[in-house]
Amino acid sequence: MEDTNSLLDTTAVGDLVLLDPLTEESLLRTLQERFRRSDIYTYIGNVVISVNPYRSLPIYTPEKVQEYRNCNFFAVKPHIYAIADDAYRSLRDRDRDQCILITGESGAGKTEASKLVMSYVAAVSSKGEEVDKVKEQLLQSNPVLEGGQGPEGTTAELPPPTEQLKLRQDCRHYGYLNPESSSLPGVDDAANFRAMQDAMRVIGFSPAEVTALLEVTAVVLKLGNVQLSSSYQASGMEACTITEPRELQEICELIGLDPGVLEQALCSRTVKARNEMVLTALSVPQGYYGRDALAKNIYSRLFDWLVNRINTSIQVKPGKQRKVMGVLDIYGFEIFQDNGFEQFIINYCNEKLQQIFILMTLKEEQEEYVREGIQWTPVEFFDNTIICNLIENSTCGILAMLDEECLRPGVVNEDTFLTKLNQLFATHKHYESKETQNARRVMDASLPPQCFRVHHYAGKVTYNVTGFIEKNNDLLFRDLSQAMWAARHPLLRSLFPEGDPQKVSLKLPPTAGSQFKASVATLMKNLYSKNPNYIRCIKPNETKTAMLFTPELVLAQIRYLGLMENVRVRRAGYAFRQLYGPFLERYKMLSPRTWPRWAGGEREGAEVLLAELGYPPEELAFGHTKVFIRSPRTLFDLERRRQERVAQLATLIQKTFRGWQCRTQYRLMRKSQIIISAWFRGHTQKNKYKQMKRSALIVQAYVRGWKVRRAYRRYFRSGASARLANFIYRRLVQKFLVGLGRNLPPLEVMDRTWPPAPYAFLADANQELRSIFYRWKCKKYRDQLPPQRRALLQAKLCASELFKDKKTLYSKSLQQPFQGEYLGLTQNPKYQKLHAVAKDKLVMADTVKKVNRASGKTVPRLLLLTTEHLVLADPKAAQPKTVLSLGDIHGISVTRFSDGFLALHLKETSKVGAKGDFLLVSDHLIELVTRLHQTVLAATARALPLHITDQY
Repeated sequence: MEDTNSLLDTTAVGDLVLLDPLTEESLLRTLQERFRRSDIYTYIGNVVISVNPYRSLPIYTPEKVQEYRNCNFFAVKPHIYAIADDAYRSLRDRDRDQCILITGESGAGKTEASKLVMSYVAAVSSKGEEVDKVKEQLLQSNPVLEGGQGPEGTTAELPPPTEQLKLRQDCRHYGYLNPESSSLPGVDDAANFRAMQDAMRVIGFSPAEVTALLEVTAVVLKLGNVQLSSSYQASGMEACTITEPRELQEICELIGLDPGVLEQALCSRTVKARNEMVLTALSVPQGYYGRDALAKNIYSRLFDWLVNRINTSIQVKPGKQRKVMGVLDIYGFEIFQDNGFEQFIINYCNEKLQQIFILMTLKEEQEEYVREGIQWTPVEFFDNTIICNLIENSTCGILAMLDEECLRPGVVNEDTFLTKLNQLFATHKHYESKETQNARRVMDASLPPQCFRVHHYAGKVTYNVTGFIEKNNDLLFRDLSQAMWAARHPLLRSLFPEGDPQKVSLKLPPTAGSQFKASVATLMKNLYSKNPNYIRCIKPNETKTAMLFTPELVLAQIRYLGLMENVRVRRAGYAFRQLYGPFLERYKMLSPRTWPRWAGGEREGAEVLLAELGYPPEELAFGHTKVFIRSPRTLFDLERRRQERVAQLATLIQKTFRGWQCRTQYRLMRKSQIIISAWFRGHTQKNKYKQMKRSALIVQAYVRGWKVRRAYRRYFRSGASARLANFIYRRLVQKFLVGLGRNLPPLEVMDRTWPPAPYAFLADANQELRSIFYRWKCKKYRDQLPPQRRALLQAKLCASELFKDKKTLYSKSLQQPFQGEYLGLTQNPKYQKLHAVAKDKLVMADTVKKVNRASGKTVPRLLLLTTEHLVLADPKAAQPKTVLSLGDIHGISVTRFSDGFLALHLKETSKVGAKGDFLLVSDHLIELVTRLHQTVLAATARALPLHITDQY
């Protein structure tokens, strides 16, 4: 575990609440020093500050996950895992929905932070097949959504998809793609595309859905290549036509649409005038506007469909308990050299997020203390509500004015829009333009005439109004919606429900600004309903250089993130507060006065409990409905004591239950033992009585018999009959053995005759003597055999054991003697040098045929079997081709027929065995296998496995 004293490090404290003195310079110096040590995380109470290192750090291992699991927030070094664990345990133990707000500039590492949070929660959450499936789908949603943010992924070097989608691999062929940004150094687009496909499969996308998604993306790319040219109608009105129909034809083939329908929708527009529908031709600029609007709408709706599809896969099944942890990773605050409509709405969203942070961490903190009657030192802070109202006010906000200007008849342009803003916000202290500066007699050359400036919480941002009205309108002609509805492509058709001719609506579609405002309002409502956890991301430099810290840039972010105000509130306030009832219910076990139940009031019980625990008065405060604890360490000490007490109570409960269980079981066993003992004793006594009665009868019978025998003993000679019988038996045995010695059969091994037993009681002894005599006769025969003859017979015996009744060829080989040497090595000097290769005793030499495994053809080979090797040689050159050690032979396989085919199975560890087994054909198969079996047994002390089968 990490050193917990890092929070108290005087040079670079881990929690800025402990910073002394508290100034902007000391806060900046602390962040810089910790960044230099690669400590990129710092606390402000339970808020985590993350400084992007722009390089990988070894602090996200599985060991780190276990280290921060179920640990107190301040018991370990600051880490993003700590806030993730705190939020997860609050969700699990306190049943409170959570949200983790990740804010900061673009490039500050917000997306990576959200991935780390999700991966940690996935690692520590409960297991189970369904849970693991949802966790994996959640983690795999990132590559899908990241891939869906850029259509260039479909043009990666993957020939089958590009051919199927009628795309070219070079991004320079598509007008909507920027060749400079479509390919990044070190980024493998093909690998990312495959990762996106794998992630889709994990989430649950069907192959048909993946194909449909790629087809719609291809349509967006190809729409950018549709070119228009100017023409004139008979009436003299300007019109436009498609210059290159091939792109239009390919688009229609992808979506299943008549090219004429799409061409008419791109080049003309239906207008309703006095209950009549009039078809009006579009000029070239109008045609390009409609084309681009269609492409943007398709892509935007496709991305919405993708998000909804992922949510459908991971949503909680109906009827199950639902707990929510939201991770908000949203656009960072953007201040560019030229800021347009996109930067305006992005910064508006960040302004709303800052408002939530102000309300939920500063303003609500103070207001709660006032409501509870807790003494509080007021902290001044900047409330950006005035900036939010400037932008979003429904009657006189900038977005409302922009919508009003877009809907106004007549000539509408950005100049009239800017003029209206100047008139409306002439005295607003957070708005300025060239006109308002002139009215205030302020000289500022940095503010152009076509721009206005908003004083955001992050700083002053100058917006160029050029394009505001066009981007806010972004209207899609109904003809294009109806054309998309008419397509036979299911996915594309579902993206344009308003294109259904049966659903005629005269209501104008909402503008882009109003849609974004509504989405932000929904997001804010969702965030207000959850317990917030904050991660504030800081970008250390503009160049994204690893471990480079730019103090001026970081100081600016410290100011507009409101970190100083946050530290002041944490130092002046209380870290934990809870209603008296839940607090007393949770911790009442820590005092004998409140355990097991408290009869008084809830506040009085909490005061008694904390007084018993001996905490300093300055650490505690008692409000009207809540108890407040200043230091997190006091809370963690409470939790530690509670866990220890829970363990003690659990032990007590277990002890009591086990005692009751044992006593109950003892009573049952004792009762059962008494019953069993009674029955057993009765059964034993009955058996004992029967045995005694039986024994008495036997004794009585014996005594009576003894008396009778004693009375009649004088009438018999003592032991005469036994002696007479014994003498007769011995005389018969002697006569039998003498006669057997005179009539022994000849010593020939093949003669198995034997005289029969004269008496029946001698039959067993006669058979045993016959067996002994025959074995002795065989031994005498073997002892007089020469060594060569004996070895030959041993080989024949081994062959009989291996092949008798198993292979047809064996019966034909019985009459063939085993010669061993069939090559005449001594007569042929050419072959004598082969024997020198193995350098050991020759066992067999013969000619065989080696079968080629690939073609089945055979080639002649000389086979030499020695006591340690098997050699295959070329008969012409008398040169060895293969030398095998007998230890490398793993087994032999032959068929059960009369052929000479055999397979030598070699070990895989053998150098020769790596090429495969040897297939041979021999005219002396029985002898070759027998001698090989005997030689391997003698050389390796193991029997060589022989497989007789029809296939191998």
